[in-house]
Amino acid sequence: MKYLFLTFANICLVFIGFGQGNDPVEVVAEGDRSIEKAYRITERPKIKDTTIPSRTVEYPLLSLYYPTQTKIDKIQPASIKTKEKLSKLYPAYIKLGIGSKVMPLGELYYNSTRSRKYIYGIHAQHLSSFGPVKDYLNSNFDRTRTTLYGGIIERKYKLRGEVHYNNQGFHYYGLPATTQIKRDSIYQRYNDVGTDLRFDSHQKDSAKLNYSIGLSYNNFLSKKPDSLEKWRARENFVGLITDWKYKQGKETYQLGLDVLYNGYRYGIADSLLSNNIDSGLVLNNTIVSLNPEIITQFEDHRFKAKIGVDMVLDAHQKTHFYVFPKAEVKYSLFNDVFIPYAGIRGGVNQGTFKRMTRENEFILPNIVLKNERTSYDLYGGFKGTLSNTIGFNLGFSMANLKDKAFFVQDTTYSQGNKFNIIYDTVNRTIIEGSIFYQQGEKIKIDGITRFYSYSLFNNSYAWNLPQLEFILRGHYNLFDKFIFNLDAKLEQGRKTLVIDPNDTEDIFVENGQRIKKLGFIADFNLGIEYRYTKRISAFLQLNNLASQSYQRWYNYPVQAFQVLGGVTFRF
Repeated sequence: MKYLFLTFANICLVFIGFGQGNDPVEVVAEGDRSIEKAYRITERPKIKDTTIPSRTVEYPLLSLYYPTQTKIDKIQPASIKTKEKLSKLYPAYIKLGIGSKVMPLGELYYNSTRSRKYIYGIHAQHLSSFGPVKDYLNSNFDRTRTTLYGGIIERKYKLRGEVHYNNQGFHYYGLPATTQIKRDSIYQRYNDVGTDLRFDSHQKDSAKLNYSIGLSYNNFLSKKPDSLEKWRARENFVGLITDWKYKQGKETYQLGLDVLYNGYRYGIADSLLSNNIDSGLVLNNTIVSLNPEIITQFEDHRFKAKIGVDMVLDAHQKTHFYVFPKAEVKYSLFNDVFIPYAGIRGGVNQGTFKRMTRENEFILPNIVLKNERTSYDLYGGFKGTLSNTIGFNLGFSMANLKDKAFFVQDTTYSQGNKFNIIYDTVNRTIIEGSIFYQQGEKIKIDGITRFYSYSLFNNSYAWNLPQLEFILRGHYNLFDKFIFNLDAKLEQGRKTLVIDPNDTEDIFVENGQRIKKLGFIADFNLGIEYRYTKRISAFLQLNNLASQSYQRWYNYPVQAFQVLGGVTFRF
C-alpha cells in the first residue's frame, strides 16, 4: 500500500512538471458552434397538490329511550335554638300623674300586638293646669288629644287610616293680674277633628309602577262667641297627596301630584260686627303641585343624585304659577365615614289657621292668611360617622322666603294680650352642627347648635325668632331598672315689636320701630323612671330646672319650676 501511494504521487508530479513549461502549444481544428433559438413557455405555473383528501365518515343517530325516575327526599325543617326570646307585648298602657301646679295627667295606649296582617289601636292623652303664673291673669289650660287608627298589610299593598279629635282650652293671660277684665273675654277653645286615609302599593317587580295615594280632611274651629255663632274662626281642609315611582336600572323616576284646598272663614263676608271694627273674612286657598324628579345612583351606590322641578299653581287671593328647582347630590367616602352633600329646593307652604295656632296659640281668630313661598333654599355640608357609636353633621342653608309670617302684639282688637300676623320677605342663613352618641339602648346623647342670620325688607328683626339655638337630649338606662331622660333648650337673641305706647321699659327704637329684647331662654327638663317590674313603673318629671320664668311671647312668661309624678301600668 505504501509503494502504491508513492507511485501515484510521482506520476502527478510528472504531469505538473509538463504543465509548467515555457513553450506555447497551438491547436488547429474544425468545430460546430451553433446556438439553438430561444422560445417562450406559454403555460402558467401550477401547484401540483399531492395531498390525499380524507374520507368523510358518517355516524347515524341511534334512537334509544332510557326511562328515568325522580325521587324527592324529604328535608326536615331547620330548628334554631336561642336563649333570647321575643319580649311579650302588652296591648294596653296607662300613665297617670299629678303635678305641683295642680296638673292632672292621663294617657292611654291600646293597640294590636304582633300581627302579619292587621294593625289597630287608640291613643288618648289629657293634660291640664290650674296653677297661676305669678302677677298675671288666669293662665289655666287643658289639652285633650285622641287618635284612632287601623290598617291592613298585604304582600302587594298597605292600607292605613286614622281619625283624630283634639280639644284645647286656654286663656289670653298676657295682662297684669290687676287688670279689670271679664274672665270670659280672655278664654279661648280650639276644636280639631279630622281623618286621614292612605294606600301604598308594594310591587316587588321593578318593572311595575308603585304608587301611594292619600286623602285628608280636617275641620278646625275656635270658640263660639255668645249669640254670635258665625263670628268665630272656621276652617275646612281637604287634601289629595299622591306619589308615583318607577325604577329602571339605576334610575328611579318619581312623580308627585298634590291638590290642597283650605277654606277659612271668620264671621260674615263683607259685613261688620257691632263695634264697626271687626270685619268678616272669607279666604279660599288652593294649591296644585306637580313635582317630577329622577333619582340615580352609581359607583356601588356611593354616588346619589336627584334632579327635578316643583311646578305649583297657587290660587289664593290671586292666581300665580311658579317653578322651583329641586336638585341634590351626595357622595359616600370611606364607607360612609364622610358624606358631602349639596342641593337646592323651593316650594309653597300653605298658610292655615291651624298651623298658625300650633306656632302661637294666642293669636287673633280673625287673621289674614297667606302662603309662604320659598323662592330658593341652597344648602350643603357633610355628615358621617367617627365610629360605630358617634356620628355628626355640619351644614348650612341660604334661603329667600316671601310672605314669611311673624307674630306681633295687637292693640286694635284686644288690650295687647293677643297677637296679629304681619308678613315680610326674608333672606335667611342657617349654620348648623350636630353630633350624636349611641351605645345600644343604654346611652343616647345628641346635641344640635344652630346660628341664624336674617335680613328683612320691611322690619328691623325677625320677631320672636332666635339668633342662636342649642338643643341637648340624653337618655341613660341603668340596669334596665332606672331610666333617665334629659332635654335642654337654650335660645338667645330674640326680639319683639312693641305696639303698646304705655310700655316704655327696656325699649329701644330702630328704623322707627319700638323694639324689646325677650331675654335668654334656659329650659332644662329631667325625667326619671323606676321600673318596679316590666309591667309597673313610677316616674318623676322635673320641668324648668333653672326656674326661669322666661317670656316665650311678649308678656307671656312660662310657669317656673314644676314637678310631675305618677305611675304607669302595662296589661
